[in-house]
Amino acid sequence: MNKSKDIAFMGMLLGVMVISSWISIPMMVPFTLQTFAIFLTILVLGTWKGFFVVISYIALGLVGLPVFSGFKSGVATIAGPTGGYILGFLLTTIVTGNLLEFLPDKRSYRYFSMFIGLIICYIFGTFWFINMYTKSTMSFSKALSLCVIPFIIPDVLKILLADYIARLLKKVG
Repeated sequence: MNKSKDIAFMGMLLGVMVISSWISIPMMVPFTLQTFAIFLTILVLGTWKGFFVVISYIALGLVGLPVFSGFKSGVATIAGPTGGYILGFLLTTIVTGNLLEFLPDKRSYRYFSMFIGLIICYIFGTFWFINMYTKSTMSFSKALSLCVIPFIIPDVLKILLADYIARLLKKVG
């Protein structure tokens, strides 16, 4: 991609990320389309441009724009129970993006890379949830049952959708 297309895609994907967080079903950890937007961003832009979009998303929320789930923003959201998942998006971007760049460009490797990135986000976010929200009174297995297990199938579907749309965008881009 050239610089103009990169900038256009970065802006578009930042918008997709914000809108994806607003589409939310309230639960202990809200069900959103954020992971879809994260993976779409990585697939279209690669590791470091994708990282820039994710860090821009987080920065917008930190300065008070209501970009997080439930139209929330601010440091309190990051410091809250779901903040680890939001910060985990940064790790997800780096791990997934680097795997995608290292492994052959085959669909199975793309899915593997995104699934590993998802696991990284789950682990980081779940430990954050336990330490920040429950003050370490909840077991890891209980936190997994609340914060991860209900999301596995929807997140796998989001990975499939992100891959499909990324391939379409690359054809037109």
